[in-house]
Amino acid sequence: MSIFSFPDRGPWGQSSWRGNCTGHVYVELFNRLKPAVFIDPMMGSGTSIEVAKEMSIEAYGLDLHQGFNILRDSIVGRVGKQADLVVSHPPYADMIQYSGKVYGEPHPDDLSRCKDDADFHEKLQIALINQREATKGGGVYGTIIGDYRRNGIYTSYQAEAITRMPSDELLAVLIKQQHNTTSGRQQYAKMQMPFILHEYILLWRKKASPIFHLLGVLANEQAARLRGTWRAVIRNVMIALGGAARLDAIYDQVASGCPEKVKENPNWKAKVRQILNSTGEYTSSERGVWAWA
Repeated sequence: MSIFSFPDRGPWGQSSWRGNCTGHVYVELFNRLKPAVFIDPMMGSGTSIEVAKEMSIEAYGLDLHQGFNILRDSIVGRVGKQADLVVSHPPYADMIQYSGKVYGEPHPDDLSRCKDDADFHEKLQIALINQREATKGGGVYGTIIGDYRRNGIYTSYQAEAITRMPSDELLAVLIKQQHNTTSGRQQYAKMQMPFILHEYILLWRKKASPIFHLLGVLANEQAARLRGTWRAVIRNVMIALGGAARLDAIYDQVASGCPEKVKENPNWKAKVRQILNSTGEYTSSERGVWAWA
């Protein structure tokens, strides 16, 4: 069955944590995929980890509110091993802002505080590539995410996520019905289309290929339609290099991982420097050395 519906969220996690996914979803995923090791890099209140441990699955939970930044830190570097299953349930858009509202102070890398949808799409791609790197060859990585309608415009986050990941790794698109939502209890005048009362569970099965080969594949697949590809390439190169590196090391990683991208653009080194200089995400404390800003 590709449609899940669980009116009761179950006893796991904290019901007070807004946007918390029902633990029954994880029970279903664990029963179907039977992972020995599971990682949730955006665990929120810990529902997925509680379910995993209850089912005797070795589980690791990470989250921004505990100091783990999926846009800057390596998942596999933090956990120390790859997993059979790596699934996240990220915040999206500004429906629920987490840092500064649900916990702590506002954080610039909080996915619920992206400046616009384009910013979110790029950051989610970075997060998913990070998840893929933490997944064993043949293992499964994925995310639970919905769509959003505001001011009459419908944004399909799940569709965009699918286009930004390797097309030959997509394993399944499952639908999870949402219950007891805040919007579902309200009435609006002139409402033509129904409320969005579902989320998607997107799953990919990782092929045994290194991250920079993947980035080359993504660059080739998306060059004609995704302007954020180069930014994602550099971001993930910096993750792999530990957050700081000399410019020649960055060039070497890009050239080895994305040979076709380099071949088609004779000025690719200038493109790399443009990303490093123009996004505001990197700083150079000494000549030829770049690090997170």
